[in-house]
Amino acid sequence: MQNVKGKISILMPAYNEAEHIVSNIEETVRTFEESGCQWELIVVDDGSTDRTFEKIQECAAKYPAQIFAKRNHANLGKGRALKKALHYVSGDYVVFLDADLDLHPVLIQTLFDIMRLDNADVVIGSKLHPNSKVNYPFHRRIISMVYYALVQLLFNLPCRDTQTGLKLFKVGVLRDVFPRLLVKQFAFDIEVLVNAYHLGYKIAEAPIVIKPVTKFSLIGPRAIFTTMWDTLAVFYRMFILKYYDRIHYHRRKNLAKEFRRMRK
Repeated sequence: MQNVKGKISILMPAYNEAEHIVSNIEETVRTFEESGCQWELIVVDDGSTDRTFEKIQECAAKYPAQIFAKRNHANLGKGRALKKALHYVSGDYVVFLDADLDLHPVLIQTLFDIMRLDNADVVIGSKLHPNSKVNYPFHRRIISMVYYALVQLLFNLPCRDTQTGLKLFKVGVLRDVFPRLLVKQFAFDIEVLVNAYHLGYKIAEAPIVIKPVTKFSLIGPRAIFTTMWDTLAVFYRMFILKYYDRIHYHRRKNLAKEFRRMRK
């Protein structure tokens, strides 16, 4: 990416993407190679039942210093895959990028531009941004609007769309937030953003472009119910149980003890 000082770590969770994963990784590599920036790509196969992991390994063998193939042996959810990937990050910035490449990695440049202009700590791609160019089914628009209304009611976040797969973070944000998280699947994104906002990190939105030929999968009732339930659970832990604050307090206390021990 142009005008980016520091290394970029791209985290790509993948599940049953054997048919397209090689071409999508190669397209990501090409985009970052052309940008001239420092980068690494950490691809986590989340328990695929096809040859996704073998394909990822083939790509990693071509770029052993920049592509890292990791694996969950069972399908544990996108959140767990991303938390696993963070253990291997060595960059200053972290990008979440979906393996299906519905959102082309060239869009990441816009996220960096907004991060710099707004002095933001987190920038998320948004289908609901007024400058976004998307073409997705009417039922998906309705679901997005209803979920946005719920998120605003519960958390008052400074963003319209929390679920789009393209996100950019300063690495310190995720190292601060990830140890607090419990959600592994559909509401993982909202738990990340709610905790980042609660800790005082600045969140900004960026427009995205999704090609009209992109096929959107049908969101079933079970996925909708699980997302809503987990979102309400995040609210309960944040504002009723104060769970996240307790975790943060104990983590800081343990770090202080470790620091005093090291000074002895």
